[in-house]
Amino acid sequence: MKKTLVILFAASLGLAACNNFKKGPGGIMYQIIKTEGKPKIVEGDIIKINAVQKTEKDSVTSSTYDIQQPAVFPVSKKQWAGDISDALQLLAEGDSATFKINLDSMAKYSKQAKPVTQKDKYIIFTVKIEKVMHKEAGEADSTFQRKATDFFKKDFQATVAKHKAAEAGKIKNFIEDKKLKVQTTASGLQYVITAPGDAQRATPTDTIMINYTGKLLTKKSDGKENIFDTSVLTVAKESGKFNPMAQYGPRPFTLGRAIPGFDEGIQLIGKGGKITLIIPSKLGYGEGGMPQGGITPFSPLAFDVEITDIKKAKPGAVPAAAPVMTPPSAPTK
Repeated sequence: MKKTLVILFAASLGLAACNNFKKGPGGIMYQIIKTEGKPKIVEGDIIKINAVQKTEKDSVTSSTYDIQQPAVFPVSKKQWAGDISDALQLLAEGDSATFKINLDSMAKYSKQAKPVTQKDKYIIFTVKIEKVMHKEAGEADSTFQRKATDFFKKDFQATVAKHKAAEAGKIKNFIEDKKLKVQTTASGLQYVITAPGDAQRATPTDTIMINYTGKLLTKKSDGKENIFDTSVLTVAKESGKFNPMAQYGPRPFTLGRAIPGFDEGIQLIGKGGKITLIIPSKLGYGEGGMPQGGITPFSPLAFDVEITDIKKAKPGAVPAAAPVMTPPSAPTK
């Protein structure tokens, strides 16, 4: 029921944001969806915020709702009139709004070139301000920082506890929803072998060429799979994870350079093999998660993996380590 309410809320925000935009500082377009009438955000405040980022074609590129983790950060000094800091200062705790930030202005004032593949005029944010920590008049910076740190530390710990309590249910629901007939190893790794491949199994000295798709076990708010990384071009484009700078196709990998569940699962199939891994957080990123990859604490993960080749090192040679997959690629430690 709670998940449904979040989805309905996000959908209602998107629907309401289609009309009645006003022009703000620097040409920013905005629409206040809801206001609580509280004191507005100012530079230096520390805020907790849920946000959905979209293209002009309504394609979601990122969402804190999808990773079930609001963002917390201090509101910085604006870089130009109409940037995101300027936009946030139109709001207060409890408020929600949609902003259209001009990408040409962003490129000009941030001195970072607009990607050649980016054809949109605006980047669109729908935000909800969950909490605002204001610095009181005359309050010392150190006192304010300590107060904010204590509050958000406790808030984060409560969120982590919820993730931990929900993990077993996420795994159970994922397996039931997919109607998977899983096998379970002694470590707790669950898997389904679609194709075993040949008899050869990888060893720590081998270079393994793999295709993979990593996903969270909860669906996105639009009902689609929650993919966070992939080496497969078609999947990257369909999931909105396409990166024009990435090289798609089988990627090199060596055992011992991954989360434990991924390492263990790879050794269950040979060249030509395909496997689906359901990895509990204790065999993944545990209580720390991997924030830069959108993986929250106690997040179980699933990977669809195919081994396209296993390259043996020449006798007596020490093979060069395969390059570590950079975030948000989840297989890396």
